[in-house]
Amino acid sequence: MKIEQIISDAAVKAVKALYGIEAAPGTTVPQKTKKEFEGNLTLVVFPFLKASHKAPEATAQEIGEYLLANEPAVASFNVIKGFLNLVIAPSFWSQMLHHIDEEADFGTHKAAADAPLVMVEYSSPNTNKPLHLGHVRNNLLGYSLSEILKANGNRVVKTNIVNDRGIHICKSMLAWQKWGDGVTPEKAGKKGDHLIGDFYVVRQTLQTRTERTGSQRHDPRRGRGRLAAHAGSPRHVAQMGGRRSRGSFGLGDDEQLGLCWIRRDVSSLGRGLR
Repeated sequence: MKIEQIISDAAVKAVKALYGIEAAPGTTVPQKTKKEFEGNLTLVVFPFLKASHKAPEATAQEIGEYLLANEPAVASFNVIKGFLNLVIAPSFWSQMLHHIDEEADFGTHKAAADAPLVMVEYSSPNTNKPLHLGHVRNNLLGYSLSEILKANGNRVVKTNIVNDRGIHICKSMLAWQKWGDGVTPEKAGKKGDHLIGDFYVVRQTLQTRTERTGSQRHDPRRGRGRLAAHAGSPRHVAQMGGRRSRGSFGLGDDEQLGLCWIRRDVSSLGRGLR
Protein backbone atom coordinates (compact mmCIF):
# COMPACT_ATOMS: atom_id res chain seq x y z
CA MET A 1 0.00 0.00 0.00
CA LYS A 2 1.22 3.51 -0.80
CA ILE A 3 2.25 5.76 2.07
CA GLU A 4 -0.37 8.35 1.06
CA GLN A 5 -3.13 5.77 1.51
CA ILE A 6 -1.68 4.62 4.83
CA ILE A 7 -1.63 8.16 6.23
CA SER A 8 -5.10 8.90 4.86
CA ASP A 9 -6.57 5.80 6.52
CA ALA A 10 -4.83 6.64 9.80
CA ALA A 11 -6.17 10.21 9.67
CA VAL A 12 -9.73 8.92 9.24
CA LYS A 13 -9.30 6.84 12.40
CA ALA A 14 -7.80 9.81 14.25
CA VAL A 15 -10.72 12.12 13.42
CA LYS A 16 -13.20 9.40 14.39
CA ALA A 17 -11.45 8.73 17.72
CA LEU A 18 -10.84 12.39 18.65
CA TYR A 19 -13.98 14.10 17.38
CA GLY A 20 -16.51 11.34 16.80
CA ILE A 21 -17.12 12.09 13.11
CA GLU A 22 -16.55 10.35 9.82
CA ALA A 23 -14.12 12.37 7.72
CA ALA A 24 -15.59 13.45 4.40
CA PRO A 25 -14.04 11.77 1.33
CA GLY A 26 -10.90 13.55 0.17
CA THR A 27 -10.37 15.55 3.36
CA THR A 28 -7.69 13.24 4.73
CA VAL A 29 -5.58 12.89 1.57
CA PRO A 30 -2.08 14.19 2.42
CA GLN A 31 -0.02 16.49 0.22
CA LYS A 32 3.68 16.54 -0.40
CA THR A 33 5.35 18.77 2.19
CA LYS A 34 6.84 21.98 0.83
CA LYS A 35 10.61 21.89 0.69
CA GLU A 36 11.04 24.78 3.14
CA PHE A 37 9.43 22.74 5.92
CA GLU A 38 10.50 19.54 7.63
CA GLY A 39 8.43 16.53 6.66
CA ASN A 40 7.40 14.21 3.85
CA LEU A 41 3.62 14.55 3.81
CA THR A 42 1.29 17.31 5.01
CA LEU A 43 -2.25 16.91 6.31
CA VAL A 44 -4.54 19.96 6.15
CA VAL A 45 -6.74 20.12 9.29
CA PHE A 46 -9.06 23.01 8.42
CA PRO A 47 -11.96 20.65 7.43
CA PHE A 48 -12.01 19.30 11.02
CA LEU A 49 -12.16 22.59 12.95
CA LYS A 50 -15.95 22.59 13.14
CA ALA A 51 -15.87 19.20 14.87
CA SER A 52 -12.86 19.90 17.10
CA HIS A 53 -14.05 23.36 18.23
CA LYS A 54 -10.40 24.32 18.57
CA ALA A 55 -7.85 26.51 16.80
CA PRO A 56 -6.06 25.09 13.76
CA GLU A 57 -2.77 24.70 15.65
CA ALA A 58 -4.43 22.79 18.52
CA THR A 59 -6.36 20.53 16.17
CA ALA A 60 -3.23 19.71 14.17
CA GLN A 61 -1.35 19.01 17.40
CA GLU A 62 -3.99 16.55 18.61
CA ILE A 63 -4.15 14.68 15.30
CA GLY A 64 -0.35 14.59 15.12
CA GLU A 65 -0.07 13.09 18.60
CA TYR A 66 -2.66 10.44 17.74
CA LEU A 67 -0.83 9.47 14.54
CA LEU A 68 2.51 9.34 16.33
CA ALA A 69 1.07 6.97 18.94
CA ASN A 70 -0.97 4.75 16.61
CA GLU A 71 0.69 4.73 13.18
CA PRO A 72 4.20 3.13 12.98
CA ALA A 73 4.92 4.87 9.67
CA VAL A 74 4.97 8.29 11.40
CA ALA A 75 8.30 9.10 13.05
CA SER A 76 7.60 12.72 14.10
CA PHE A 77 5.54 15.77 13.20
CA ASN A 78 5.46 19.55 13.35
CA VAL A 79 2.62 22.05 13.09
CA ILE A 80 2.54 25.21 10.97
CA LYS A 81 -0.82 26.85 11.68
CA GLY A 82 -3.42 24.51 10.16
CA PHE A 83 -0.89 22.27 8.44
CA LEU A 84 0.33 19.05 10.04
CA ASN A 85 3.72 18.07 8.58
CA LEU A 86 4.53 14.40 9.03
CA VAL A 87 7.98 12.81 8.92
CA ILE A 88 7.83 9.23 7.66
CA ALA A 89 9.90 6.68 9.58
CA PRO A 90 13.02 5.34 7.79
CA SER A 91 11.88 1.81 8.66
CA PHE A 92 8.84 2.29 6.42
CA TRP A 93 11.00 3.19 3.41
CA SER A 94 13.22 0.19 4.15
CA GLN A 95 10.23 -2.14 4.22
CA MET A 96 8.95 -0.67 0.97
CA LEU A 97 12.29 -1.28 -0.75
CA HIS A 98 12.28 -4.90 0.42
CA HIS A 99 8.73 -5.29 -0.86
CA ILE A 100 9.69 -3.88 -4.26
CA ASP A 101 12.69 -6.19 -4.43
CA GLU A 102 10.61 -9.26 -3.62
CA GLU A 103 7.89 -8.51 -6.19
CA ALA A 104 9.24 -9.23 -9.66
CA ASP A 105 6.47 -7.32 -11.47
CA PHE A 106 6.17 -4.42 -9.03
CA GLY A 107 4.52 -1.37 -10.58
CA THR A 108 3.58 -3.07 -13.84
CA HIS A 109 0.12 -3.77 -15.23
CA LYS A 110 -0.64 -6.71 -17.48
CA ALA A 111 -2.39 -5.80 -20.69
CA ALA A 112 -6.01 -6.86 -20.92
CA ALA A 113 -7.56 -8.16 -24.12
CA ASP A 114 -9.22 -4.78 -24.72
CA ALA A 115 -6.20 -2.69 -23.72
CA PRO A 116 -5.03 0.04 -26.15
CA LEU A 117 -2.89 -1.29 -28.98
CA VAL A 118 0.27 0.75 -29.54
CA MET A 119 2.81 0.32 -32.33
CA VAL A 120 6.35 1.56 -31.78
CA GLU A 121 8.43 1.76 -34.95
CA TYR A 122 12.20 1.93 -34.53
CA SER A 123 14.78 2.51 -35.65
CA SER A 124 14.22 1.98 -39.38
CA PRO A 125 17.70 3.18 -40.39
CA ASN A 126 18.46 4.94 -43.62
CA THR A 127 19.19 2.11 -46.06
CA ASN A 128 21.63 4.41 -47.80
CA LYS A 129 24.16 4.46 -44.95
CA PRO A 130 25.93 2.02 -42.66
CA LEU A 131 24.82 1.53 -39.08
CA HIS A 132 26.52 3.62 -36.38
CA LEU A 133 26.22 4.52 -32.69
CA GLY A 134 23.24 6.76 -33.39
CA HIS A 135 21.26 3.68 -34.43
CA VAL A 136 22.26 1.93 -31.20
CA ARG A 137 20.89 4.92 -29.31
CA ASN A 138 17.61 4.89 -31.25
CA ASN A 139 17.24 1.13 -30.78
CA LEU A 140 17.69 1.49 -27.02
CA LEU A 141 15.23 4.38 -26.88
CA GLY A 142 12.65 2.55 -28.98
CA TYR A 143 12.94 -0.64 -26.95
CA SER A 144 12.77 1.25 -23.64
CA LEU A 145 9.69 3.19 -24.73
CA SER A 146 8.02 -0.06 -25.80
CA GLU A 147 8.71 -1.65 -22.41
CA ILE A 148 7.40 1.41 -20.54
CA LEU A 149 4.18 1.34 -22.56
CA LYS A 150 3.85 -2.40 -21.96
CA ALA A 151 4.40 -1.95 -18.20
CA ASN A 152 1.54 0.55 -18.17
CA GLY A 153 -0.94 -1.99 -19.47
CA ASN A 154 -0.80 -1.40 -23.22
CA ARG A 155 -0.61 -4.03 -25.92
CA VAL A 156 2.61 -3.16 -27.73
CA VAL A 157 3.81 -4.12 -31.19
CA LYS A 158 7.43 -3.35 -32.07
CA THR A 159 8.28 -2.94 -35.71
CA ASN A 160 11.19 -1.93 -37.89
CA ILE A 161 10.90 -0.98 -41.54
CA VAL A 162 13.43 -3.07 -43.44
CA ASN A 163 14.41 -2.16 -47.01
CA ASP A 164 12.29 0.99 -46.99
CA ARG A 165 14.38 2.57 -49.70
CA GLY A 166 11.89 5.15 -50.81
CA ILE A 167 11.50 6.70 -54.25
CA HIS A 168 14.79 8.59 -53.98
CA ILE A 169 16.82 5.38 -53.70
CA CYS A 170 14.81 3.75 -56.51
CA LYS A 171 15.58 6.72 -58.75
CA SER A 172 19.27 6.44 -57.88
CA MET A 173 19.27 2.73 -58.69
CA LEU A 174 17.57 3.37 -62.01
CA ALA A 175 20.10 6.07 -62.88
CA TRP A 176 22.97 3.73 -62.01
CA GLN A 177 21.48 0.94 -64.13
CA LYS A 178 21.08 3.18 -67.16
CA TRP A 179 24.20 5.34 -66.95
CA GLY A 180 26.42 4.01 -64.17
CA ASP A 181 28.66 1.81 -66.34
CA GLY A 182 29.46 -0.34 -63.32
CA VAL A 183 30.90 2.46 -61.21
CA THR A 184 31.25 1.65 -57.49
CA PRO A 185 32.23 3.76 -54.48
CA GLU A 186 35.67 2.17 -54.62
CA LYS A 187 36.14 2.99 -58.29
CA ALA A 188 34.84 6.52 -57.85
CA GLY A 189 36.74 7.10 -54.63
CA LYS A 190 33.57 8.24 -52.85
CA LYS A 191 31.41 7.18 -49.94
CA GLY A 192 28.49 5.02 -51.01
CA ASP A 193 25.82 7.43 -49.82
CA HIS A 194 27.54 10.29 -51.66
CA LEU A 195 27.63 8.35 -54.90
CA ILE A 196 23.98 7.40 -54.53
CA GLY A 197 23.21 11.08 -54.06
CA ASP A 198 25.11 11.87 -57.25
CA PHE A 199 22.99 9.49 -59.28
CA TYR A 200 19.85 10.88 -57.70
CA VAL A 201 20.88 14.36 -58.90
CA VAL A 202 21.52 12.92 -62.37
CA ARG A 203 18.04 11.37 -62.47
CA GLN A 204 16.35 14.51 -61.21
CA THR A 205 18.24 16.67 -63.70
CA LEU A 206 17.08 14.58 -66.65
CA GLN A 207 13.53 14.50 -65.32
CA THR A 208 13.51 18.29 -65.03
CA ARG A 209 14.71 18.63 -68.62
CA THR A 210 11.95 16.28 -69.76
CA GLU A 211 9.30 18.29 -67.97
CA ARG A 212 10.58 21.56 -69.44
CA THR A 213 10.78 20.41 -73.05
CA GLY A 214 7.94 17.90 -73.06
CA SER A 215 10.21 15.42 -74.80
CA GLN A 216 10.12 11.79 -73.76
CA ARG A 217 13.56 11.01 -75.12
CA HIS A 218 16.82 12.58 -74.09
CA ASP A 219 20.39 11.92 -74.93
CA PRO A 220 22.07 11.68 -71.52
CA ARG A 221 25.40 12.45 -73.15
CA ARG A 222 24.37 16.10 -73.25
CA GLY A 223 25.07 16.20 -69.54
CA ARG A 224 28.53 14.70 -69.97
CA GLY A 225 30.35 17.19 -67.78
CA ARG A 226 27.80 17.06 -64.94
CA LEU A 227 27.56 13.26 -65.02
CA ALA A 228 31.30 12.89 -64.95
CA ALA A 229 31.54 15.23 -61.99
CA HIS A 230 28.80 13.38 -60.12
CA ALA A 231 29.62 9.78 -60.85
CA GLY A 232 33.39 10.19 -60.88
CA SER A 233 33.89 7.95 -63.91
CA PRO A 234 34.53 9.81 -67.21
CA ARG A 235 34.52 6.54 -69.12
CA HIS A 236 30.92 5.70 -68.23
CA VAL A 237 29.71 9.01 -69.62
CA ALA A 238 30.81 8.15 -73.11
CA GLN A 239 29.03 4.81 -72.94
CA MET A 240 25.89 5.72 -71.01
CA GLY A 241 23.86 5.68 -74.19
CA GLY A 242 25.01 2.11 -74.79
CA ARG A 243 23.39 -1.13 -73.83
CA ARG A 244 20.75 0.41 -71.57
CA SER A 245 19.56 2.72 -74.36
CA ARG A 246 19.34 -0.17 -76.79
CA GLY A 247 16.36 -1.50 -74.91
CA SER A 248 17.93 -4.34 -72.90
CA PHE A 249 16.43 -3.89 -69.47
CA GLY A 250 17.13 -7.36 -68.02
CA LEU A 251 19.58 -7.57 -65.13
CA GLY A 252 22.74 -9.53 -65.82
CA ASP A 253 25.12 -10.89 -63.20
CA ASP A 254 27.39 -7.86 -63.38
CA GLU A 255 24.49 -5.48 -62.85
CA GLN A 256 23.11 -7.47 -59.95
CA LEU A 257 26.51 -7.38 -58.30
CA GLY A 258 26.85 -3.73 -59.13
CA LEU A 259 23.62 -2.83 -57.38
CA CYS A 260 24.94 -4.43 -54.21
CA TRP A 261 26.81 -1.28 -53.24
CA ILE A 262 23.48 0.54 -53.30
CA ARG A 263 21.64 -2.18 -51.42
CA ARG A 264 24.41 -3.63 -49.25
CA ASP A 265 23.34 -1.81 -46.11
CA VAL A 266 19.75 -2.94 -46.59
CA SER A 267 20.53 -6.62 -46.04
CA SER A 268 22.80 -5.88 -43.10
CA LEU A 269 20.03 -3.88 -41.45
CA GLY A 270 17.66 -6.80 -41.72
CA ARG A 271 20.17 -9.13 -40.04
CA GLY A 272 21.22 -6.67 -37.40
CA LEU A 273 17.73 -5.73 -36.24
CA ARG A 274 16.08 -9.14 -36.10
